Amino acid sequence: MNMKAIARVDKRTKDLAKRIHPHEIAVICHADLDKVAADSLIAAKVKLVVNAVSSLSDDYPNLGPITLLEAGIPVLDAVGQDIMEKVVEEDELEIRDNLVLHKGQVIGAGVWLDLRQVKEHMEKSRSRMDRVLSRFIHNTLDYARNEVDFVCGGLKMPDVSTIFKGKHTLIVVRGHNYKQDLMAIKSYIDEVHPVLIGVDGGADALLEFGYTPHMIIGDMDSITDKALCSGAELVVHAYPDGRAPGMERIESLGLQAKIFPAPGTSEDIAMMLAYEKDTELIVAVGAHSNMLDFLEKGRKGMASTFLVRLKVGGVLVDAKGVSQLYKNRVKMKYVGQILLAGLVPLVVVIATAPPTRELFKLFILNVRFFLGI
Repeated sequence: MNMKAIARVDKRTKDLAKRIHPHEIAVICHADLDKVAADSLIAAKVKLVVNAVSSLSDDYPNLGPITLLEAGIPVLDAVGQDIMEKVVEEDELEIRDNLVLHKGQVIGAGVWLDLRQVKEHMEKSRSRMDRVLSRFIHNTLDYARNEVDFVCGGLKMPDVSTIFKGKHTLIVVRGHNYKQDLMAIKSYIDEVHPVLIGVDGGADALLEFGYTPHMIIGDMDSITDKALCSGAELVVHAYPDGRAPGMERIESLGLQAKIFPAPGTSEDIAMMLAYEKDTELIVAVGAHSNMLDFLEKGRKGMASTFLVRLKVGGVLVDAKGVSQLYKNRVKMKYVGQILLAGLVPLVVVIATAPPTRELFKLFILNVRFFLGI
């Protein structure tokens, strides 16, 4: 493969996806490339992905590489981490066979990912899942012992102004298929008017669908300034010791926020906050809830999420994957049945109208005359 294009470079794929232009080369350093990151690059319409490290995981069948390839975006893999220092933003790169060149000089060499080989690698990874699952469960239980106070009254809730009592709460996270799932429950949002919480970039998803979040919770590293300035109540997820790096960005925008020191993920504390503030129902979109989700986030266990779901499970509805219920196209036989049902009243009306009856009688007389009866 030979091509030339402007390159954008960033070790954080989600940051790169925000600023890269269509038909540019994405130079990333993203081991075990996950589907959410791949989807963001597809949405940005990148021309090519050059990954400094291996996009494929040996531990589990990560979906990022196959997602890119099936979308028609080639991936030059394992080019070497030196590429991140050798490429400057907006450099024009030339790709010649498996080589990366800048101003005629070779600055890296990688391996082209092939769809068939990726599928074979995923099958091999899938065969090792029992071992990975065992390790994941042990990590989860070990951390759960240390984080049990997280759900047993040892966590101080921030004093927020958003009212949850007697209302439903919709928590939006940018996880797998979050856009499709959000679209699938749009009628629910419009009819019930739940409290809308965007977890980091989930707030941008709400804005994209025409909704303004009531609250934004997170470490504020994957959200736009537009969302932060939308008027939502801001809650910065801090480390258990109180350090809150996200506050620096909030203050730089001249905004105010509450600080919520807690272990676990931002979606966990969003659920806990809504639950402790007496919401009637929690509907989660895009939330991380299984081993593959957490492995793709680089986590080796899911202690806090496991504990939180044990506590709030009675009021939690996980809408993840709900769009799959509507994935199949409407079958033609159903369309035919609907059209037939619509024609029945039309035929009845026409048949009972006086002019139609006279025409029908004339038609019968002609048929009888033609047949000699």
